[in-house]
Amino acid sequence: MKASEVINARGHENVQSTNKTTFEITKENHLTKRGDCIIAVSASKGATDLNQRFKAIACCQDSRLTIRIEIDGEEETVMAGGHPKLSFRHPTDLVVRKSDYVCGRTLAIRANKAACDLSRKLVEKLRNPDQKVKITLTAQGTL
Repeated sequence: MKASEVINARGHENVQSTNKTTFEITKENHLTKRGDCIIAVSASKGATDLNQRFKAIACCQDSRLTIRIEIDGEEETVMAGGHPKLSFRHPTDLVVRKSDYVCGRTLAIRANKAACDLSRKLVEKLRNPDQKVKITLTAQGTL
């Protein structure tokens, strides 16, 4: 089984992209320099907004998630896993983690990249508040 979601977001001048364990996409439109994991703001969806089919597949024990970040000709792909304990309860945030930690904000775990691992060319573009960001989430697994 397979399901996809497209999230539209924007860059922000305070994007740091230096966190070593996570990266985050948020519906919030503000960002301080302390938010070192946030890579995009003003997202069209938070965890609760994802469609039920996507959530069901992501909650399968063997599910794999692909997160593709596209911005003005630059593209980055992150591979991660789902988990039966994913709840998708947070109204504004989506967090991808290298660890196995799960909470209401968690989109995926055991990711192969965190904010600090993203291409610096991509991060430079993410620092432009006028820049549109397209994030495509794909979940694959057996229901």
